[in-house]
Amino acid sequence: MDSMAKRLAIIQSCYIPWRGFFDFVRRVDEYVIFDDVQFAKRHWHNRNKIKTGQGTCWLTIPVESKGKFEQKINQTRIAEPWAQTHWRSISHAYAKAPFFKSYGPAIEALYQRAAELDHLSLVNHLFLSELARLLNILTPIRWSTELSGQGQKTDRLISLCLAAEATHYLSGPSARSYIDPGKFAEAGITLEWMDYAGYPEYPQLHGAFEPAVTILDLIFNTGPDAGHYLDRA
Repeated sequence: MDSMAKRLAIIQSCYIPWRGFFDFVRRVDEYVIFDDVQFAKRHWHNRNKIKTGQGTCWLTIPVESKGKFEQKINQTRIAEPWAQTHWRSISHAYAKAPFFKSYGPAIEALYQRAAELDHLSLVNHLFLSELARLLNILTPIRWSTELSGQGQKTDRLISLCLAAEATHYLSGPSARSYIDPGKFAEAGITLEWMDYAGYPEYPQLHGAFEPAVTILDLIFNTGPDAGHYLDRA
């Protein structure tokens, strides 16, 4: 891209996401947290997996959802204390990882901070921003509510891109089912697609390699080399 181009990503927030999420964020000039959209149960918004001696295990943040079928992600409140339990599970699973002693205190401090927050979006933002910094990913992060997005689906994404003065939009592959490429072309915005194929395996605890786990697995197992495993073959 030329020096005047600006690549934007607009992604709903996730709880301690996998390495592909952070690779996505580092490939753009700005990441917009798309949290003024509907919260979905059994999604990555409030849960993710760690690898344990008994296989993969879900860590789920309990949220208030009963009777709130149309609440937005940024309206979703945390239902009960959770952070200490999650950290206990992580500590047990990764105590023998090569870099747990080096990075454990910093991650534990994040959980202590997260325990004081009452909304899911704030928790996710905390982990996303601090873990990105740990991985030396310096992409600016902002909220979609800071921009004047209008419309639905493709139209909403385009309006956010225009408000952020983006010339390129990087989309996740799952959005192919609803994005209209023609509308991006009409708006003068170059539509690009993220490819998650080709990430190399890295040393893991607990048996056969499992790619679909939180970024904490990569950090505790590879330490300062974690960033190298964000590069695709």
